[in-house]
Amino acid sequence: MKKKFLVIVGVLIISINAKSQLPQLGKASNAQVIAAMTLEEKAQMVNGANTHGYDSASSLLLKQAKNLVPGAAGTTMPLPRLGITPAILSDGPAGLRINPKRNDSPETYYCTGFPIGTLLAATWNQDLVQNVGVAMGNETLEYGADVLLAPGMNIQRNPLCGRNFEYYSEDPVLAGKTAAAFVRGVQSQGVGTSIKHFACNNQETNRSMTNAIVSQRALREIYLKNFEITVKEGNPWTVMTSYNKLNGRYTSEDSILISTILRQQWGFKGMVMSDWDGGTNPISQMLVGNDLLQPGKKKSYDTILSCLKSGSLPSSVIDANINLILELIKKTPRFRGFIPSNRPDLKAHALVTRQSATEGIVLLKNVNEALPLKKSIQKVALFGVYSYDLFTAGGTGSGDVNKAYITNLKQGLSNASIPIEQSTEAAYNKYFNDSLPKIKKYNATKKWNQPSYHLPEILPNETDLMTSSTNADLALITIGRNSGESYDRKLQYDFLLTDDETKLLTNVCNAFHQAGKKVVVILNICGVIETASWKNLPDAILVAWQPGQEGGNSIVDVLKGIENPSGKLPMTFPIKYEDVPSAKNFPSEYATEADETKDKKKNVDYTNYKEGIYVGYRHYTTFDKPVSYPFGYGLSYTSFKYSNLKVKQIGDNLLASVTISNTGKVAGKEVAELYSTAPKGKLDKPKLELRAFAKTKLLQPAESQIVEMIFHKSDLASFDESSSSWVADAGEYIISVGTSVENIPTKAVFKLEKKWEKKELGW
Repeated sequence: MKKKFLVIVGVLIISINAKSQLPQLGKASNAQVIAAMTLEEKAQMVNGANTHGYDSASSLLLKQAKNLVPGAAGTTMPLPRLGITPAILSDGPAGLRINPKRNDSPETYYCTGFPIGTLLAATWNQDLVQNVGVAMGNETLEYGADVLLAPGMNIQRNPLCGRNFEYYSEDPVLAGKTAAAFVRGVQSQGVGTSIKHFACNNQETNRSMTNAIVSQRALREIYLKNFEITVKEGNPWTVMTSYNKLNGRYTSEDSILISTILRQQWGFKGMVMSDWDGGTNPISQMLVGNDLLQPGKKKSYDTILSCLKSGSLPSSVIDANINLILELIKKTPRFRGFIPSNRPDLKAHALVTRQSATEGIVLLKNVNEALPLKKSIQKVALFGVYSYDLFTAGGTGSGDVNKAYITNLKQGLSNASIPIEQSTEAAYNKYFNDSLPKIKKYNATKKWNQPSYHLPEILPNETDLMTSSTNADLALITIGRNSGESYDRKLQYDFLLTDDETKLLTNVCNAFHQAGKKVVVILNICGVIETASWKNLPDAILVAWQPGQEGGNSIVDVLKGIENPSGKLPMTFPIKYEDVPSAKNFPSEYATEADETKDKKKNVDYTNYKEGIYVGYRHYTTFDKPVSYPFGYGLSYTSFKYSNLKVKQIGDNLLASVTISNTGKVAGKEVAELYSTAPKGKLDKPKLELRAFAKTKLLQPAESQIVEMIFHKSDLASFDESSSSWVADAGEYIISVGTSVENIPTKAVFKLEKKWEKKELGW
């Protein structure tokens, strides 16, 4: 026994001495650490933490790494002998997505369900978004993750994209500035972000194989501009490439996109990773600088290892990829020795989500000051299945969060001591009790990325409505929609109201109006729905989006006037779906135009972005297309006056200042939106383009604030494909500042004395 013990000790000493002689990450140079790797280890490092295809020792290390934060999306490969710790990667556009339960612990590990990305963009408040990012980053840190796979920031090209709830806007400036603020907030906590999905992941139908066919100008001005802003102003640790092809090539295999534009032109210094199982050619991915393949497939590992051994994949290429992976790892909390508490301040973060949601709620309609609720409103009748148990805090798929609770509208009213009319509530309670078996059965079998169970609406009869309208002082109706990763929304019964929803709206409005009482509609939605056909029915409409776990409380704060709504639409609400510029070139029931080849199906295998740069409001304003609600629109309980707009040039920057005054009776915040109109030149131009925006502080009645907005003269440029260059023509530019793209009370003229031009390399 003594002899055996001595042998074991001897082996341990030899192992320790051997390790001490090996270069260690953080103590030796990256080059020395990489030189000490075997070819197998190099192939593992760029392939992520999939245990399949590796030797038993590596598989054990990977299993241990995955168990560090159960429910995390993935990890990088640990190599203890070289001092390389794993980096834990977790989903998180609306909060950290990890498992709430762990096999080895009786504790729960819930995360805060923050508002969806669209709502955050609707605040038009970069400071607020950054504060949300701080809270989210803190939970990432304290739960032991290293990189938050967020934000999702693709352009909302079409209202039916299933992932729009994760994304910010139809406009690249609003999307880019919002994403940059989010990144700064998260990364202030010492953890990283991975901005995604680079680029043109604008539909979920056949997302892993579809080919987005986009002009160079539209790419540069619309679909890449938001990423450029975020890279330059947010400095994210990583970028995640998208699943789709872009003009015939998978984005993760596109050297111009990754090497030329992202790295050379924008100066990105961080790591690039694939989406999970994205791309098909791992050698091409390595060559173009898609450094990390997630989650790491045996086939890609074998291919890379074989090519390394044969020399067909140069060592210099994979060494450069690994160098950026190691640079990422050295920044992570885990490598720095941070020990997570697993106890973030969830109560404090619940306050953050409650307040942030109120500022992104958009007041679309408010006839005769139906809102805020008057003191005379003693009891409300609550209609709509989404007012109760189906109230939706966030979308599904990787954008979902395992949260401890969801405060629905019924609970929010109760928390505010606003009584609910009992006969209506009783009818919904019975309806849910009867439907509970269906819901449980669905939830037990549904896939992770499917929406919640959708129940048809209750249609109360005439007697029930008379009772409700007699007993209650006001009616609230919630209409809900949900969506998620890997599928797109439908036109019928999703973008459009269902027949039972239309009947419910009509019948409730008729009954309460006949009783001399008002009706308020709450939209608990993932994205744009049709509003033009019914918006004349209720007295007020609030877009609450999917407002996070405190949503019911946030909505009631706005209903009561505790918070004055200051959200503005980050996208356009069209009159009808056919008006959407991409309607015929997006997978939906409407896109029936024949344009198919023998083996390729339009809008499934390929999608033509025929609208070019005319996405969203750029289309509606330029071609004088009326809309239901315009981009940037949102009402308030008070009123504002714009005056004294000034624009001056400071070096290569333009500084615009405007005075905003609260001319109403209550305190409120206002968003100043700055648009430019270009002089006529060689290229066709949109009528208006957002260049900058700013939100005031909380202005008291009669209080004023001078708001300043700065932008570079290059922001006035358009991309000329014929010369592959950015061009801003000399001449007079109209600078407009207003409350929406259709309401611009003040304008100024700026003269660009000399043509500005910048050459770019491209495809």
